[in-house]
Amino acid sequence: MLRPRIIPCLLIQDSGLVKTVRFKDAKYVGDPINAVKIFNEKEADELIVIDIDATVNGAEPNYKQIANLAAECRMPLCYGGGIRTAEQAKKIIALGVEKVAISSAALENPGLISQIAEEIGSQSVVVVLDYKPRLLSKNYDVWTHNGKRNTKRNVLDVALEVEKLGAGEIVLNSIEHDGRMKGYDISLARKLRETVQIPITILGGAGSLDDMRSVVAACGVVGVAAGSFFVFKGPYRAVLISYPTTQQKDDLIYSALRPQ
Repeated sequence: MLRPRIIPCLLIQDSGLVKTVRFKDAKYVGDPINAVKIFNEKEADELIVIDIDATVNGAEPNYKQIANLAAECRMPLCYGGGIRTAEQAKKIIALGVEKVAISSAALENPGLISQIAEEIGSQSVVVVLDYKPRLLSKNYDVWTHNGKRNTKRNVLDVALEVEKLGAGEIVLNSIEHDGRMKGYDISLARKLRETVQIPITILGGAGSLDDMRSVVAACGVVGVAAGSFFVFKGPYRAVLISYPTTQQKDDLIYSALRPQ
């Protein structure tokens, strides 16, 4: 039976693990490999790793680091950052990664989604949609390049397009909620779930297990991802990697999905 997935999302900058707030003020929080080891021990459902500077700097994916992460990781791994060709995606999958995530490249060259899907299968193609609310409007625009470039395209329209082109999953990531730990954008998450048929993962804003429970209750079987919630502890944001126990996950899923 399909179950909601609870997914840590790790951001990499200059080969180190960082965390941002609203895509700004990246704070160094440690070594990515050590974080992977801890999430292995805690039996995380899945892991997303994003190099946040590769695309902005026009850099190739760091294949050596990807290989090291994949070799250490004992859970399904999704990697994103700097992927601009189907050949790069295929090389990353060959290193032991289960999924590749693309964002700006998919918006600039939508055909890339189909090309990558043909090479590695739709189930391994994830499109990340970073978004902000449009000023004085009820619509939401997709942004790229770490929230610096506005595509001026509605996020739900883009979601439908990437699904048709062969994406196997969409990660909906709120720039405004990023790192604030005050809850997810439930309203848009629900709209996305009603718009597309492929799996979705909701990212941006988790501050508690109750926040995650709210997403599952509103959207059903989806991925629920978080960054700050899994690496910070307490009001002073001390670095402490955590993950819910099996019992906590089961309680969250049961309480969120049980009939009302």
